[in-house]
Amino acid sequence: MTVEIVILAMIAAFLGLRLYSVLGRRAEHEEETMPGRIDGKAGTNAAPTAPAPRQPVERQQQAPSPALQPRNIPAVTATVERGLRAIAAADRQFDAYAFIEGARSAYRMILEAFWRGDKDELRQLCDRDVYEGFAAAIDARVAAGETLDNRLVRIEEATISAASFEAPFARITVRFRSDIAAVTRNAEGAVVAGSLNDAIEAIDIWNFSRNVASSDPDWLLDETDEG
Repeated sequence: MTVEIVILAMIAAFLGLRLYSVLGRRAEHEEETMPGRIDGKAGTNAAPTAPAPRQPVERQQQAPSPALQPRNIPAVTATVERGLRAIAAADRQFDAYAFIEGARSAYRMILEAFWRGDKDELRQLCDRDVYEGFAAAIDARVAAGETLDNRLVRIEEATISAASFEAPFARITVRFRSDIAAVTRNAEGAVVAGSLNDAIEAIDIWNFSRNVASSDPDWLLDETDEG
């Protein structure tokens, strides 16, 4: 009886060891991480790694050069805009905003030169016809013994009202609205017209032109009118 119990115990122990070895190995395999699912290791089922952000090199290479960039155009009518773009196409250095600033400066310089009778400066800023008109008015004023004591108080507005290009000449018309204090004095210095205390509004429409084929970058005043 004792021998049978010992044999049964040995058999039970042997089966227990076999069962432990099988179950233990399965448990170890179940605890192993499956490659390519959670830990990100390479494998046949591995999820693709997100690519590093690309620098916009291609877009930078495809961007147009500064010379081909659209030029800034002030708020103007469609007809004027077409004229300005035609001028810009013929003169790659042309800039509408810079032109307006230059026109404002020219407006002041020409008026002040005319008021003080400076023909030399007017000759540099105007074409021949306009210069001759200013020179004749200065001569008449001198003959009458009169002088102008005018002051440009401010330029309220300077806008482009027309623009065109007929090779090789570019023409731009600017409408100026300004406040001017005007006084005319006789040979004795007495005021015969106007007042320095009361500025009046003046509206002038000036046309500037330039030969874009010329190396001279200056625009000349070639026509004047009153608004």
